[in-house]
Amino acid sequence: MNRVYNFSPGPSMLPLPVLRRAAAEMEDYAGCGMSVMEMSHRSPVFEQIIGQTQQLLRQVLAIPDHYKVLFVQGGASQQFSAVPLNLMTHSGKADYVLSGQFSLKAYEEACRFGDVRVLASSKQDNFSFIPSFSPADVRPDADYVHICYNNTIFGSRFPAIPDTGPVPLVADLSSCILSEPIDISRFGLVYAGAQKNMAPAGLTVVIVREDLLGPSQPRTPLMLDYQTAVNSGSMYNTPPCYPIYIAMLVLEWIRDEIGGLEQMAAINRRKAQKLYAALDQSSLFRPTVRPDSRSIMNVTFVTGAKDLDARFCQEAEAAGLVNLKGHRVVGGMRASIYNAMPEDGIDALIAFMQAFEARHKTTQEAST
Repeated sequence: MNRVYNFSPGPSMLPLPVLRRAAAEMEDYAGCGMSVMEMSHRSPVFEQIIGQTQQLLRQVLAIPDHYKVLFVQGGASQQFSAVPLNLMTHSGKADYVLSGQFSLKAYEEACRFGDVRVLASSKQDNFSFIPSFSPADVRPDADYVHICYNNTIFGSRFPAIPDTGPVPLVADLSSCILSEPIDISRFGLVYAGAQKNMAPAGLTVVIVREDLLGPSQPRTPLMLDYQTAVNSGSMYNTPPCYPIYIAMLVLEWIRDEIGGLEQMAAINRRKAQKLYAALDQSSLFRPTVRPDSRSIMNVTFVTGAKDLDARFCQEAEAAGLVNLKGHRVVGGMRASIYNAMPEDGIDALIAFMQAFEARHKTTQEAST
């Protein structure tokens, strides 16, 4: 078997030990004679799986007891509606920070449900940095402030959890959850699509402070009401059983094989620093994000010539470095280096970049 280095922004690669264990348990999970794909979500075996997954998530992320953990469907994009419907229920106001494509989509959707204001934005500079703000900039009667903590498309991230004063902070953590320790107590609510660092597509995790749960807006569909998931233990209807099972395996891998999120963060920072150092030293490639806003999960870079970018991606794929093409709104290349990307993959990418640059330089010199 010849596996490639998959730099996809999501669905992304999963840890090889997790894939191997899932393969070994595909036909018969824990001696029950069937796959997790086949079993009833009401069975004692699956109830153990979903309970264990929730406990592991609480343990690995150090989630305080006064937060509810919900497993829902619809992706992070469905939370663009669910968050305002559930939380914009007192003043009917919310402040949004625009730092990328998904925060912009979240803002536009929230505008349908209340008085929504742009708190800070870097849209005018093609989201090449994280915009700053202070607690004094936040409307004191806002029901919440919303951010996207890591921006998958643009390759930026908040350098620290912003201070919003007494106003609850809500964050989309889709592309950075489980990549490093994060103080959940600093947030009122976080949500994340699982398909980047946690599990296959289909599972979305919502972690919400208990005091923020209450009557949602009257127009809230039953399946978007957080209380529905709370009351049913995330099983009002059939949950995404197999992604929840894979999330359990991934969380066990982080806890038992990696040693927890501190160690995971050290690995991720080392990978990112190595790749950014190569880009900063290059005379051909350049990062698209300011140094103070660089993501350790999604590294975006360009050559400055579209035809050269396209050639790089094509030749990289032939060399087993796949899904490096950047999003259309940024162009160039994007290396998504989530938890499962081994350091060998970073080394292989850097070696290929250097070889490509040397070939490009030789071609330029020959043509002059």
